[in-house]
Amino acid sequence: MPEKKHLQRILIANRGEIALRAIQTIELLGKQSIAIYSSADKDTHYLDTASAKVCIGGEKSSQSYLNIPAIISAAELFEADAIFPGYGFLSENQNFVEICSHHGLEFIGPSAQVMALMSDKSKAKAVMKEAGVPVIEGSEGILRGYEEALRVAKKIGFPIIIKAANGGGGRGMRVVHDPSLLKNLYLAAETEALSAFGDGSVYIEKFIQNPKHIEVQIFADKHGNVVHVGERDCSTQRRQQKLIEETPAVVLSESTRARLLETAIRAAKHIAYVGAGTFEFLLDSNGEDFYFMEMNTRLQVEHTISEMVSGLNFIEWMIRIAQGEALPPQEKITCQGHSIECRITAEDPKNFYPSAGKITSWIAPGGLGVRLDTHAYAGYVVPPFYDSMIGKLIVHAPTRDQAIVKMKRALKEFNIEGIKTTIPFHLAMLDNPDFRQNKIHTKYLEQQG
Repeated sequence: MPEKKHLQRILIANRGEIALRAIQTIELLGKQSIAIYSSADKDTHYLDTASAKVCIGGEKSSQSYLNIPAIISAAELFEADAIFPGYGFLSENQNFVEICSHHGLEFIGPSAQVMALMSDKSKAKAVMKEAGVPVIEGSEGILRGYEEALRVAKKIGFPIIIKAANGGGGRGMRVVHDPSLLKNLYLAAETEALSAFGDGSVYIEKFIQNPKHIEVQIFADKHGNVVHVGERDCSTQRRQQKLIEETPAVVLSESTRARLLETAIRAAKHIAYVGAGTFEFLLDSNGEDFYFMEMNTRLQVEHTISEMVSGLNFIEWMIRIAQGEALPPQEKITCQGHSIECRITAEDPKNFYPSAGKITSWIAPGGLGVRLDTHAYAGYVVPPFYDSMIGKLIVHAPTRDQAIVKMKRALKEFNIEGIKTTIPFHLAMLDNPDFRQNKIHTKYLEQQG
């Protein structure tokens, strides 16, 4: 039996809305939250709601939220028992997990070994294949050069997609429709992967035309139990960046949904996973065949919609799992209604260029079934150093049509001045007939221009 721990002081190695969510949950559990911040975030209001706060460095991520020595020093200074990583920054850095362990800090997430296995997408694909999970045909591991890329591409047939082995967020990724373009696009993907992730390793997969992006939320405890909390449709994307997410994925038939959920649980058990995780799949345009894409070994930005339909607090579950508590049986987890999330970013809705600056007016929406996760407010200065997301607007209603209506009303109530935001884009998408009819796929926005 795993040892049960009582985690009392938890340091939050993140910023923004997810840091605020963590503070809220930790304090509600009767524990102490320790918030870290950069010099750029020093005036952010949510810091004062934590039990303690400490500046760990300069405005750039490399000086603060990615500064492992500074974070560990802060944890030791405030005698923290554990570290909650959130998402982004160090949340999937296996070196950080090992350093936490070395300093006697419980990392609220999976082990470094499992994280390393899933972070290398070519290795993850091989492991999933062993577990009987459907995978997309492609290269056997990392490519050794353009000549091998050409051989693999000819074997599986065009179009193909080149992907960074240690990447994400669309970086180091190129779609190749014509063999004559393969060499230049291969070199471009390799160069971008090296620049973005410090590793130019790439691999090739068959490119699935116009797929939907469906992901499954799982939790696994230290006792070997694994449960799912339904699936999410994250197909509304721009260059692999999710913009709107919803649950359940209404495109799925009941039989396909059952296979998908069972596959995710089987995969988590195969790798002895512990913590919150998400298996991401591509659903073919036939609506029946799905293929493993990757696993995110952390909490997802869009976890909120799964919380809304299930009534669960995922951060609380992560903490309880880290303490050695057992999960409830699958039959105790029920999901009701439909939930949609719009990511509100400080960007020009016409071209998605960042729009940093001071928010001069902030009027937030409200009402039954409306939730806003944000750290922003009137007077807040959006810094140019971090991700442009300033909030997540989430709604919950009995049906998808009702959720769309509720989201439109909430977006119209939401008034932000001083910077540009993506609210106009979201309103336009909710009125889009293809969105209404659930015809959006991952390449839709690029094809529509």
